[in-house]
Amino acid sequence: MRIMGLDYGEKRIGVAVSDPLGITAQGVSTISYTDLDVALREIKALCIEFAIEKIVVGNPYNMDGSRGSASEKAEEFAAELRRSLSLDVDLIDERLSSISAEKVLLDGDISRKKRRKVKDKLAAVIILEQYLARINR
Repeated sequence: MRIMGLDYGEKRIGVAVSDPLGITAQGVSTISYTDLDVALREIKALCIEFAIEKIVVGNPYNMDGSRGSASEKAEEFAAELRRSLSLDVDLIDERLSSISAEKVLLDGDISRKKRRKVKDKLAAVIILEQYLARINR
């Protein structure tokens, strides 16, 4: 079963997909958008292309574990995905995925311009890897 991981943001959505066995995660793209309907169409096209059966969305809880405005927006986005794509959509705690992605890119000595282009996609990979590790235990 192929699973898609999404790092949801108000301007960009990082996208990763698993291999068919659900073991590894690969970054696919970053969707830049101003209209959510356009982003949903792009996600739907990727779901068809990769035969996605499930989606996991990163949920950025506050560091104390409470829900903030970003968490509520991620939950609303997940609900919209369920409605528009008719797929199973899970949420996973991703408090530090973007920070982890930034650290990996800094450690790799990637320029600021290039980091901006791939950080969201790498965050989606981290989110999906966390989810796959949890379900494959």
